[in-house]
Amino acid sequence: MTSFNQESELLDHTEVPDRATLDGLETTWGERWEEEGTYAFDRTATRSEVFSVDTPPPTVSGSLHIGHVFSYTHTDTVARYQRMRGKSVFYPMGWDDNGLPTERRVQNYYGVRGDASLPYDPNFVPPHQGGAKSIKYADQVPISRRNFIELCWKLSEEDEKQFEALWRHLGLSVDWKQNYQTIGEKAQKVAQTAFLRNLARGEAYQAQAPGLWDITFQTAVAQAELEARDYPGAYHALAFHGASGDVVIETTRPELLPACVALIAHPDDTRYQHLFGTTVRVPIFDMEVPVLAHPKAEMDKGAGIAMCCTFGDVTDVEWWRELQLPLHSVLGKDGRLVRDTPEWITSEAGRTMYAEMAGKTTFSARKALVEKLKETGEMIGDEKPTMRKTNFFEKGDKPLEIVTSRQWYIRNGGRSHVEGNGKELRDNLIEAGNKLAFHPDFMHVRYDNWVKGLNSDWLISRQRFFGVPIPVWYKISENGEVKYDAVITPEESSLPVDPSSDVPAGYTEDQRGKPGGFAGETDILDTWATSSLSPQIAGGWLTDEDLFERVYPMDVRPQGQDIIRTWLFSTVVRAHLEFGELPWKHATISGWILDPDHKKMSKSKGNVVTPMDLLVRHGADAVRYWAASARLGVDAAFDEKQMKVGRRLAMKVLNASKFALGMGGEGSPVCLDASHVTEPIDRALLADLARVVEEATTAFEVFDHTRALEVAETAFWTFCDDYLELVKDRAYSNTPEAESARVTLAIAVDTFLRLLAPFIPYATAEVWSWYRTGSVHRAAWPEAAPLREAAGSGNAELLEVAGQALTVLRGVKSAAKVSQRTSFARVELRGNTALLEEVRADLVRAAHVRGELRFTPGTEAGEQITIGDYELDEPEPKRK
Repeated sequence: MTSFNQESELLDHTEVPDRATLDGLETTWGERWEEEGTYAFDRTATRSEVFSVDTPPPTVSGSLHIGHVFSYTHTDTVARYQRMRGKSVFYPMGWDDNGLPTERRVQNYYGVRGDASLPYDPNFVPPHQGGAKSIKYADQVPISRRNFIELCWKLSEEDEKQFEALWRHLGLSVDWKQNYQTIGEKAQKVAQTAFLRNLARGEAYQAQAPGLWDITFQTAVAQAELEARDYPGAYHALAFHGASGDVVIETTRPELLPACVALIAHPDDTRYQHLFGTTVRVPIFDMEVPVLAHPKAEMDKGAGIAMCCTFGDVTDVEWWRELQLPLHSVLGKDGRLVRDTPEWITSEAGRTMYAEMAGKTTFSARKALVEKLKETGEMIGDEKPTMRKTNFFEKGDKPLEIVTSRQWYIRNGGRSHVEGNGKELRDNLIEAGNKLAFHPDFMHVRYDNWVKGLNSDWLISRQRFFGVPIPVWYKISENGEVKYDAVITPEESSLPVDPSSDVPAGYTEDQRGKPGGFAGETDILDTWATSSLSPQIAGGWLTDEDLFERVYPMDVRPQGQDIIRTWLFSTVVRAHLEFGELPWKHATISGWILDPDHKKMSKSKGNVVTPMDLLVRHGADAVRYWAASARLGVDAAFDEKQMKVGRRLAMKVLNASKFALGMGGEGSPVCLDASHVTEPIDRALLADLARVVEEATTAFEVFDHTRALEVAETAFWTFCDDYLELVKDRAYSNTPEAESARVTLAIAVDTFLRLLAPFIPYATAEVWSWYRTGSVHRAAWPEAAPLREAAGSGNAELLEVAGQALTVLRGVKSAAKVSQRTSFARVELRGNTALLEEVRADLVRAAHVRGELRFTPGTEAGEQITIGDYELDEPEPKRK
């Protein structure tokens, strides 16, 4: 396999600065990486030579938060590692402009809202330019669809620039030439083509059906976007009138009485078995409805018998379908009761009552009806307050209603669909999930549970403005009726299209909306219907087939745990339907960032921390260190103390490297020739480095970036605290053994820089430039074999024992509160001293032993080193 590492030669002299600093490294190296194309994807690479990342496109809706920095850093460490392993890394960036958050931000930022009935105004100037947190709906100026979309584009592009600036400052090794927008032309072509192919194969269809509806956003909502929340309500005991007496039910939605079509009880409930097959009359409205049995009725909830209204909740929908009940809908898309009195209400009292409720919100209609029910005595007792679970759109703040409307769906296994291989689509998707490598593995069960729990197909149409248009038109009959079953589709070669402004082949614009003409679809595709194609969009499907062959299927999908049910699953669905295979081999799942109260950070909760201030205050390497210290799939607390630890590590890399590389004298070239390594402790260090490289490599190969950091960091601090201190006097000396120490120090620095480069890219890039050409981020990842070969018979245990001895000797001086340069007149070390003879000379120099250094073996194997008899001299004068 071709290696895409760049050659990195040693300079003929070191260029170590007088003072090492982290300040300004982000600007210096950010500009240099861009100029030199350090992270550019090599288009000559074959698929086997590529490591491709399906990078999450962040939602462009104002600002990124620290949770983004957290998860994107995880991915970046892996991308950097793979690049150093010789892969050509395809690491793109997308922007998710398509979605309700963008529209809501535009509404609040500019004080406007879209209105499809208004004409385009080329000279429109929005009333606001930001500054207001939220502008009430009534105060938003209505503007045309096209004007609204133009403002969405304008604000999104401004936000994207800020996002990119932050990502660059963080040091993401993205190839910025590889980017896309989920609303851009490339994405539209891919999304519309995939939809049309789904339609042609029968995988996409439209249906007039009850569905969840957000009255604030005025759009349908898919099952995957639901969030169950507590919502205050009250139980009302209402008396239905039967031939053998009243039947009392309890409901939190009395305003839906005019939509009641049945009473339902459990078939085993002996209280109501005698009523099955009979009818009762609805209080106030006097419609006759049947009493029926269904196993989903809950005997222990309320009165044990419930009214089925079309529709109050998803259970009503299930009963309506399975029991083949009539459709008596009274709730409109605006969240108000429809204004015309329904034909099925025939009694004078019922029609009078409905006229009082018509056009009112559910709250106001409920209030009016409850007053009447109390007046007639058909409400038993007072309301009983309760907290009930109800469905919300995940980005909404009002309970969802169930409204009947025409919508588009894609099959996803939620309803029975047998595929060409004779198996159910649901079973094929479960099988696909079994083939996908989840990291951590326990996240796989979330995928399985979601697929097995689906009860409807994927609702993909949205009643919004800023998104990918659904690319179809409909024929209009000669009597002016839109024939939704007579779909007109465009040729793939003409995509992307916008049916609201483009004309289908064979028609002219003046036939739009006219009898015998056509009507354009005004709905757009749900944001997930486009984002679910992110690997195809980023990879160049249909737009750059040469690129697509080199990067697809991709190697990894990194993402959050909360969107397994939406983004991960929907991407698997689209790839399965179009290509019959997984879109990637691995899925890495990040945990959440928790605030100090251990609650998930999110914009909706108002507890997020914006990252730029942290990056400026602590430095990018420090923030990256904090992020990389958290394992995949595990929630982590926001902790600035950990960032300070990271800054200390980055600073130590600069200072320790400056010290180690300068041992040979000012400007001397660095030597990495391991044949000069002759001393036992030096060989011991190389043996331990071989172990560290092996463990870090193994960790990265299974996407355990945290373990790779932990191994490298621990070894680096041991190197600084023990080995460097132990050999520095020898390295400074003119003895024959000095060269062995200097070369070992240089090899260690060279190895640690590469081990730590994925985590702290700025500090490691800076040190690398002092003694090497090229970039550490294009250098080869270290290998264990050459280190082990150079170590020869070197025993890594010697490094540990020598470190213990040095720590004990330092401890004596610290306890005596004297300088570490104070000499020992004599000293005895006891315990596991068998190996110490090999480092006697270095211990004498490092601990300043003027007289005898005696080793007394312990009585037990592996016994820790302790201090025996000793005598301290006066402190030595400081070296000038």
